[in-house]
Amino acid sequence: MLFIIKGIEEYMLPCMWKKTFNVDCMGCGMQRSIALVFEGEFVAAFYMYPAIYTLIAMFTFLFIHLKFHFKNGHKIILGLFILNISIIVISFLIKTF
Repeated sequence: MLFIIKGIEEYMLPCMWKKTFNVDCMGCGMQRSIALVFEGEFVAAFYMYPAIYTLIAMFTFLFIHLKFHFKNGHKIILGLFILNISIIVISFLIKTF
């Protein structure tokens, strides 16, 4: 598992928004947060990118919904999407201002 984590860290993409404008974007920290989740640093992953766990929950539910076709699954996915966007925007605003 350690070699996977080191591989992830070697191939992280640079943020072109941050390189161009010298300001973090709303996705800055997501890759590092995923690497921290793989390392077992769950609290550090949350502080790096607060929406990481709700994103994992949303994508997990999405894949399960695609397999089993829940009756109101689309409403749950929409709710999780709105929750994620809210967390991402609020944490960005707190980090920026």
